[in-house]
Amino acid sequence: MANSNYRFATVNGEHIQWFLPRNCSISPKQLGLLYASLCCVSLGIGLAFYVQGVGLVLPFAMVELLAVGVAFVVYARHATDMERIQLSSAHLVVEIEEGGKSECIQFPREWVQVEPRVGAKALIAVYVKGKTVDIGRHVRPELRPALVQEIRRALRA
Repeated sequence: MANSNYRFATVNGEHIQWFLPRNCSISPKQLGLLYASLCCVSLGIGLAFYVQGVGLVLPFAMVELLAVGVAFVVYARHATDMERIQLSSAHLVVEIEEGGKSECIQFPREWVQVEPRVGAKALIAVYVKGKTVDIGRHVRPELRPALVQEIRRALRA
C-alpha cells in the first residue's frame, strides 16, 4: 500500500507503523539550557543584593530555582512520552513509553479489535480476549476516530 493511503502511519514494505509522540514545544536539552540561564540571572541578582546588604534575596532566589527545577524535571520526564503501533503480517505490537516507563504488548493480528472509548476525551481501546491497551493519548480527541478507522483498514488489508 502506498503511504498516501495513511494519514498517521508510515509504510515500510509490508510493515505499517504509527508513531504518536507527545507534542512538546521544548526538548529536555533546550529546557536544561533555559534553566541554566535562569539560574545565572536569578543567582546573579541574588548575589548583587547580598553584596548590597540585603541578605534575604539570595535564599529566596535559591528556593525559587529549586521549585522551578523540580517543575522542569517533571516536564522533561514526560517530554519523550510516545506510543508506537507496529503492524506486521502476523502481529500488532503496541509500545507505550510514559514517564520513563515502557510497556510493550503484542497481539495476534487476526484477532485484534480496535474500538473508540465513549466520552469526549476517551482513548482508543486495542484488545484481544481480555488483553486490552489504551492508545491515542497524544492524538487530539477529534482525530482519534480517523486513527481508529486507519488502524482498522490496515488490519483488514
